[in-house]
Amino acid sequence: VFEFGAGSGALAAQLLGALGERVRRYAIVELSAALRERQRATLAPWGERVEWLDVWPQAMHGVVIGNEVLDAMPVTLLRFDGNAWLERGVACTAGGDGFEWADRPTPLQPPHPGPWLPGTVTEIHPQAEAFVRGLAERLACGAAFFIDYGFPEAEYYHLQRSTGTLMCHRGHMADADPLADVGLKDITAHVNFSAVALAAQDAGLDVLGYTSQARFLYNAGFAGLLHEAGLPVRAMAARLVNEHEMGELFKVLMLGRGLQFGAAGPIGFAAGDRSHRL
Repeated sequence: VFEFGAGSGALAAQLLGALGERVRRYAIVELSAALRERQRATLAPWGERVEWLDVWPQAMHGVVIGNEVLDAMPVTLLRFDGNAWLERGVACTAGGDGFEWADRPTPLQPPHPGPWLPGTVTEIHPQAEAFVRGLAERLACGAAFFIDYGFPEAEYYHLQRSTGTLMCHRGHMADADPLADVGLKDITAHVNFSAVALAAQDAGLDVLGYTSQARFLYNAGFAGLLHEAGLPVRAMAARLVNEHEMGELFKVLMLGRGLQFGAAGPIGFAAGDRSHRL
C-alpha cells in the first residue's frame, strides 16, 4: 500500500489493523517532517512494515490511497470580467502592510463552456492533474483510491457556484478569505473529479469507479459493521454516510491499471456508480 499525505497516521493504523498480514509493506509519501514524526509514533506497532519515502518509486505495484490529498494541492484562480478571463494573484497593498487581489490577462479558462456571470471567480487544478499524470507514469499494476470532497465538472462550474470553492480552515472554523491571517490557516478547494479522471485516462489509467462516500461504504459492507457496533460508534460512523455531513459531499474515485474484475466490477461501485457523470 502507498499512501500520500497520511496526516496523523490514523487511517494507516486502521488499514494495517484491519488488513493484517495481507499488507506486506506500507509506504507513506509525506512532505511534512512534523507529520512524519506523528506517523512514526502512531505506526510504531507495525515496525519495519511501514516506511517513509522521499520520492516516488519508479514502478509501483499495489494499492494507492489518497485521502483528502487532492483538495490540498494549489489551484489557479480565475475571474470572469464579463468579456474575458483573468488570472487572479496576490499583491501587496499600497501601504505594504497587507495583501490584496490582483488580476491580469491570461489565456487560461475553465474547461467548461459556461455560461458565466460577470464577476465569477473559480478554480482550475493543473497541479492535481499533473499529480495524477505522474501516478500514471509509475503505477505499473494496481489501483488508486482518491477520497475527497468535490463534484463532477458540470456541478463544479454550475452557474450558481459563482464564487468558486476556495475555503480556509483554522481551529474547526471556516472562512473564505485567504488574505486574512496569512500563514495561520489551511487553504483548500473542492476537487473537479472530471478533470482528474480525464487526466488519468489520457495518461493511460483506467477509470474504474466514481461514487459518493456513502454509497462506496455501503457497497463495501458498512451496514453490517454498524449492526455489530455499539451506540456511540454508530453515532460517530453516521457522519461518514449522512447526506448532510460527509456522505454525499465526499466522493471516491478509483483508477487502475492491469486489473481484472468480474461482471459486477469493483465491489465499492457495485451499486450507484456515477462514472457516467464525470
